[in-house]
Amino acid sequence: MSDFDLLVRGEPDIGIAAGKIVALGKNLGGSAREEIDATNLSIFPGVIDSHVHFNEPGRSEWEGFASGSRAAAAGGTTTIFDMPLNAHPPTIDGPSFDAKRAAAEQNSMVDFGLWGGLVPGNLDQLKTLRDRGVVGLKAFMCNSGIDDFPSVDHASLSEGMCIAADLGLLVAVHAESEKMTSDLTKACLAAGQATVADYLASRPLEAELEAIQSAIQLAHKTGCRLHIVHVSGGSGVQLVAQARAKGVDVTCETCPHYLMLCDIDMQDIGAAAKCAPPLRSIAEGRDLWKRLSDVTTIGSDHSPAPPEMKQSSNFFEIWGGISSCQHLLPLMINSAQDPGQEMTPEQIARWTSENVAQRFRISDKGGLALGKDADLTIVDSQNGDVITADTLFYRHRQSVYLGRKMRCRVERTILRGQTIFDHGKILPGPGARLVRPDPL
Repeated sequence: MSDFDLLVRGEPDIGIAAGKIVALGKNLGGSAREEIDATNLSIFPGVIDSHVHFNEPGRSEWEGFASGSRAAAAGGTTTIFDMPLNAHPPTIDGPSFDAKRAAAEQNSMVDFGLWGGLVPGNLDQLKTLRDRGVVGLKAFMCNSGIDDFPSVDHASLSEGMCIAADLGLLVAVHAESEKMTSDLTKACLAAGQATVADYLASRPLEAELEAIQSAIQLAHKTGCRLHIVHVSGGSGVQLVAQARAKGVDVTCETCPHYLMLCDIDMQDIGAAAKCAPPLRSIAEGRDLWKRLSDVTTIGSDHSPAPPEMKQSSNFFEIWGGISSCQHLLPLMINSAQDPGQEMTPEQIARWTSENVAQRFRISDKGGLALGKDADLTIVDSQNGDVITADTLFYRHRQSVYLGRKMRCRVERTILRGQTIFDHGKILPGPGARLVRPDPL
């Protein structure tokens, strides 16, 4: 017989003490201060969303840790990794890291990791960022849309990757060719062409593939660990898989919107569906599904903005970002049984939690295993609701998925043994903690 702080009765039963998983098995005995009956429900490891933009400090009117983390918790996410841009100042040195960490510790409902930036002029700060505990370095190979977070040129990225390799840091890149996208954008605007179709044409698949190839070549040359974020189609995943087969330490992420939506949806839906890289053709989306086994992580790329930034007759002027962190896990579960998209719960758990923890060296999280943080998501996989604005926890209740009928719903989210979301309600939790990679 054992004493637990929390006992979750499901398949298997999970005993929790001091915020950790301490027992796993069928029909665990013992006493507990609290017991949860998860019979006929699915238990997933808490989601680690490695790609969000909560925009704090400096632009919390876009989202902020308070509302963003509540939305994440409502979707079964227990840990987020916040990107370095969009905050003001961006996270590119020690003081900016400290400011963001303080904001997250004060306002976040979930645990958090922080990305550092790799930009021209901050190479001397990369060791400081490593020592502060960044989960990795993010670089843009094209215009980021944020003035104080410039894109890296080839020389800066190469030197930055050399330093990152010496420091043991993962480098993530937004892979789109700056020259190709900027030249095509200028040509469109000069001709007075500013529709959704024009925007799609200005960011072709070729621009993404060219940048992925360039980043892979640099990773091979420098020995840097590389992660390609938000790969938009099967062709990009194929390049990553081919490079990995040749010994390059490269992985990739995709996002639900590239799996669930296509370029036609961007034209039909409009501003809410604008993102970069943009949504691709139906054929690329189908190929992405076929190549999911070569994708390492799935993140939301939650990138919100105030409503006025999503309104313009010039589609190029609209902020490119999809609000989605509340539905990362539910969307994957929702599609798991669709023809051509079959996934097991175990696969979903790997893409949204286990693989993230492994790739980013966060050994305390990412699985239902003894000694791990007791981060759990309890899901009703048989019953769901329609996504409506009044069910969203975002600061701005915008979503490309409004009106979508879900077959599942998150019933409860548990962070380090404490329930932080329960049947639609946010509850006080244990307090947010910074997570950082394990030492090499």
